[in-house]
Amino acid sequence: MARKLRVLVVDDQTEMLEMLQIILTSAGFEVILARDGPSGLRAAYQHHPDAILLDVMMPGMDGFEVCRRMRDLTEVPIVFVTAKANIEDIVAGFAAGADDYLVKPFHHMELLTRLTASLRRSIERKGEEGQVIFPSPSVMLDCGRHELEIEGRKVYLTPNEFKVLRLLMRYPGRVMSADAILAQVWGPEYVGEPDLVKQYIYRLRRKIEPDPDSPRYIHTVRGEGYYFESG
Repeated sequence: MARKLRVLVVDDQTEMLEMLQIILTSAGFEVILARDGPSGLRAAYQHHPDAILLDVMMPGMDGFEVCRRMRDLTEVPIVFVTAKANIEDIVAGFAAGADDYLVKPFHHMELLTRLTASLRRSIERKGEEGQVIFPSPSVMLDCGRHELEIEGRKVYLTPNEFKVLRLLMRYPGRVMSADAILAQVWGPEYVGEPDLVKQYIYRLRRKIEPDPDSPRYIHTVRGEGYYFESG
């Protein structure tokens, strides 16, 4: 008999923990609960969950810091479930390594749909392990290790920086619209939020371009989108 998928929920509010436990258990998941950041980190280390639901506003260690530390332990999907709804917080959540960001209040079916989509993308990503994208002699993206080597140096990428760059590098020279990037990296529910893509393009350029103000690799076509060039 196959084991149930295991979801770790980290939230300091008892009512939210109880509600999420009911929703997830009813949907067939095994649920582990943690009431603060340090407890969540211990639970992630001990129980090896398949996905993590994480609040932002918690005493002591907030969810952004927990997420960053989680990424040292696991590559499983992390979904923020929080009342913080402004674009700066959403960008900060993805920058910390989250796979999705769900704002409270929410319908239980939206939660399950987002969680299932994140799990599906995780499975697809595992299927790409060992793949290497090698657009030029000076650029190599190892999809198994999530490691970029460019002009002889290795560059650390957050999970979503890696996803954006991988998408652009798969189709060198092809202009990808912001909505196309949003749909394929974050999911179709994020279409219409071009500032999120703009922020990640900015971050990638700061990491990989010799001169971020005069890009060699990641180019912008005003009003249309972005494309990768081997340099």
